[in-house]
Amino acid sequence: MNKKITKITTNLWFTAEAEEAANHYTLIFKNSSIGKVTRYGKERHPIDGISEGTVMTVQFTLEGQEFVALNGGPQFKFTEAISFIVNCESQEEIDYFWEKLSEGGDEKAQVCGWLKDKFGVSWQIVPATLPEMLTDPDLHKSERVMKALLQMKKINMDELNEVYQG
Repeated sequence: MNKKITKITTNLWFTAEAEEAANHYTLIFKNSSIGKVTRYGKERHPIDGISEGTVMTVQFTLEGQEFVALNGGPQFKFTEAISFIVNCESQEEIDYFWEKLSEGGDEKAQVCGWLKDKFGVSWQIVPATLPEMLTDPDLHKSERVMKALLQMKKINMDELNEVYQG
């Protein structure tokens, strides 16, 4: 019990897919691992469909970021109001994360580098250089990038770099 607790940990509420989601994400991201798994015991909040012995929480880490996946029942759903940004250094990296995270997800939710995975979690798969491009003091450059970005589903780095350079 000497492990230092992270100051802020992201908690993801699933209906009953917490363990599946944690395993899925740790297979996609390098430097990832599954931590402690807790199970519902006899003493629990009366939640429809969750029985004793069912996974309650799964602690997991993706690229140094700690998460907890909770099987909390169907009361709450994910929305695009919260998303995870994956900063990518290359088009190959964008393609990899886009393919892995969008598999089985909502194709209608794919816009401007955003996608929704098969669990309903929203992700932004973007070049690490995008914030710099969008905040360039040369408004012509940043506006060209934004215009191109708004036309894309999955981001094309070459195209963004081309319009950025003019």
